Amino acid sequence: MIDPDGFRPNVGIVLARDDGRVFWARRAGQDGWQFPQGGMNTDETPLEAMYRELAEETGLRADHVRVLGSTPGWLRYRLPRRYRRRHQKPVCIGQKQVWFLLHFLADDDAVRLDAAESPEFDRFRWVDFWYPVKNVIPFKRRVYVRALKHLEPMLPGAPAPVAVHGGR
Repeated sequence: MIDPDGFRPNVGIVLARDDGRVFWARRAGQDGWQFPQGGMNTDETPLEAMYRELAEETGLRADHVRVLGSTPGWLRYRLPRRYRRRHQKPVCIGQKQVWFLLHFLADDDAVRLDAAESPEFDRFRWVDFWYPVKNVIPFKRRVYVRALKHLEPMLPGAPAPVAVHGGR
C-alpha cells in the first residue's frame, strides 16, 4: 500500500524496559540494527499493525507490553534512490510512520525472534535510549530523532513535568 505521495504507511516500535533501555535488533543476515517496524495492511489501524508487527518480529504478545504513547500523526522519511524499487508501481519513495512507545513487562526469554517464517532479526540487545540515533542507517536518523524526542517524556521512570505556578 503506497499513498498518493509515494509513501508507504508503516509503524515503528520503541520497546523500553523499566530502566529506560530500549530494544535494539540486528536485521537477519546483515550488519544493520534498528527498532522493529513494518508496513500496515489496508484494513489495519496503526495500533493493530503495531501489535501484528510486534508479534511477527519479536514474538511478543499484547500481554507482554503496555502502550505508553505514540507520535501524533505521521513522521516521514525518504529512501535513498538506490533503495527504491523502480520496477514496482506505484513507486515507493519513502515511509510514513506512526511510532509507539511500549513498556516491556516480560522477561527476555519471552522474545522470540524466530516467531515468523522469515525472521526479520537474528539478535537483539538493550541499549541506552538515544544510542539508536547514532547507530541506525543514516537515512533514518532524522525520523528516529523526531520519534524519540516525542516519546522520551513517556519513558518508564521519566521525571514528571514540573508544574510552574505564578506568584511570589
